[in-house]
Amino acid sequence: MDVTEFGSPGAFAATYAALVGLIWARYFLVAGLFYWLLWGRPEEKVRADRLAAQRPTRGTVSFEIRMSLLSSVIYAVPGAMVIEAYKAGGTQIYTSLATPLEWVWIPVSIFIYLAIHDTYFYWTHRAMHHPKLFRAMHLAHHRSRHPTPWAGFSFHPWESIISAWPLPLATFFIPIHIGAVIFVLVVMTIAGIANHAGWEVLPRSLIHSAFGRHVITATHHNLHHTDYNANYGLYFRFWDKLMDTDKGLSKPFTPQTRHL
Repeated sequence: MDVTEFGSPGAFAATYAALVGLIWARYFLVAGLFYWLLWGRPEEKVRADRLAAQRPTRGTVSFEIRMSLLSSVIYAVPGAMVIEAYKAGGTQIYTSLATPLEWVWIPVSIFIYLAIHDTYFYWTHRAMHHPKLFRAMHLAHHRSRHPTPWAGFSFHPWESIISAWPLPLATFFIPIHIGAVIFVLVVMTIAGIANHAGWEVLPRSLIHSAFGRHVITATHHNLHHTDYNANYGLYFRFWDKLMDTDKGLSKPFTPQTRHL
């Protein structure tokens, strides 16, 4: 695409429509798989630690899906803008791997993008827990006190509008390989869905290792849905620990912990 063609309403509309469809397909595929594996089978067959004290209701799942589909419509706007800009050569996304430095830069860029997203998420997320913003922006997400995999992208439109921009904007300033872009999107999708699954799918040994002390897992984030003043992070526990909002890990569900 020639630079002069960037901004064509028809091209943008086609890209936007295709991207909405792709995001919806990805959401139903990944969230649906997690939901079936964890909640759709007899509990004794699930090799994971249950965190949610309540089983999902049809109303909860329906609400989570509706809000997630609406969020996808909003998230696709900056995504389509990046795709059209990339076609016109207007982003820092590249495809060549001609030098060793370009190979080395791939994991570095991935970490930088995740760190940017994590930092932006922590501070906007914490801000949305302010009483004056919570009901208007973030209450919709916390209607899932015991979230399911469908809740990973269940946001109010205002929250979606605020949270949709950091990674797309970064592609205009920070070089990143197209493969790294895909990897970041995969991490974002799996983290959002797995950390709201109501189950911890990672081994306990990993959760309580150095990895678990620094990375957000379902066991860590699930506590946030019962204690709104704790565990605001997205990928890393860095900001929670630095700002003294890290309150540790939730406990696996047992009949004795039903009151949590």
